Amino acid sequence: MKICQSCGMPLNEDLFGKNSDGTNNEDYCLYCYEDGRFTVDCTIAEMIDFCIPHMEGMSEDEARKMMNEMLPQLKRWKKA
Repeated sequence: MKICQSCGMPLNEDLFGKNSDGTNNEDYCLYCYEDGRFTVDCTIAEMIDFCIPHMEGMSEDEARKMMNEMLPQLKRWKKA
């Protein structure tokens, strides 16, 4: 399963972000990436805080732990 390389949301074709030429960007979701750029300039901590309320079926502590483990591994946040 593909996930957004910015927020970790599961991706399908309907949720792909768009490149500047209008083509699908299969790395990022439409909420994180539009017209060839990120929709919000934020830190990884700000992204985690934004995502937690949208994570259903787990406590805030569980969601925060999962996001703190997952997001640093994603393309947008991974240190080169």
